[in-house]
Amino acid sequence: MKAIIDGRLVMPDTVLDGYALLYDGNTILDVVTQDSVNTDACESVVRADGALIMPGFINEHIHGCAGVDTMDEDAGALLKMQQVLPATGVTSFLPTTMTYDRRRIEEALQRIRQAKANPGTRILGAHMEGPFISQAYKGAQKAENISAADFSWLEPYADVVKIITLAPETLKDRSFLEQCAAHHIIVSVGHSAASYEEVRSIMADCPFYHITHLFNAMTPLHHRKPGIVGAALLDPHAHCELICDNLHVHPAAQELVYRMKGQDGIILITDSLRACLLADGESELGGQKVFVHHGEARLADGTLAGSIAPMNEVVHHFLENSKAPLHEVIAMATANPARDLGVFEQLGSLEPGKLADIVLVSPDDFQVKKTLIDGQVVYTA
Repeated sequence: MKAIIDGRLVMPDTVLDGYALLYDGNTILDVVTQDSVNTDACESVVRADGALIMPGFINEHIHGCAGVDTMDEDAGALLKMQQVLPATGVTSFLPTTMTYDRRRIEEALQRIRQAKANPGTRILGAHMEGPFISQAYKGAQKAENISAADFSWLEPYADVVKIITLAPETLKDRSFLEQCAAHHIIVSVGHSAASYEEVRSIMADCPFYHITHLFNAMTPLHHRKPGIVGAALLDPHAHCELICDNLHVHPAAQELVYRMKGQDGIILITDSLRACLLADGESELGGQKVFVHHGEARLADGTLAGSIAPMNEVVHHFLENSKAPLHEVIAMATANPARDLGVFEQLGSLEPGKLADIVLVSPDDFQVKKTLIDGQVVYTA
């Protein structure tokens, strides 16, 4: 048996002081009072020194970091992401593809399937961001590669694809949504020109759906045309991704979303590109040049091109901006994506029987001090 002591445990509905986390092998055993732990009988003891002890973050939307990208044709790119993400508190993720031609996307999905066996941050599957999106709200996606929704792209990779971002107004009928549901693929509304009415009507039969990076690359909130943002805020079945780098979404808008959606309706993401964790300079996304300066990544025409914020920073920003309780904010980066992705029995909270994916962060600035995956220490600051 092993133990983590001298920290604050972030549990699903509270934060515990004076408690210890016990685990053995790759499994969490129990949460007990620290006074009841005989440290001499433990195989090893991690002293948290006042750090927050929480489940590892799950990032469902990330293109790249540390100079590599999901679309890179070198299989080593995904391995590098798996090796560096623990430093940001991420223990599970969905490598996210871009709007490329079919061959490049399918090859990326094949690499993701193979990389699930790699050591390091666990890959839960893939998030396909396009190519079934709107020309009007393509954002940093390449217009020439946008195409109509076609489930034949996804079917051979139904074991890999967990989320598909699409513009619902481009669908000819509901068959694509029905096929996604049958294969347990989450549909995420994004890069879309859909109206409020179209979203509420087209997505009405979905038990839940996601909103890809709320506010960005979609019809905005207007008092006469509520758009996708209005639908996302009002529909309890819409679970909203938020990029909380304080650039893509203003701090006040982050607080507004929390007040409208509450704990269960928000999923914190990075949407980070290869420039994340690197210095300012020229980078690349989706075959287009990206210029990073003072924390902003933009195309040559000024279009925002994804975030360069790591997950621990995103979570800390939302905690400060939303004024939400700590345990609720942590759930937005752990329990919420775990539930939607169907892995909550194994991941997403520090409960007995779950996998020992654990992160320790400084309570003041959320700098990651230590990360464990399957009970093994994979990063120490």
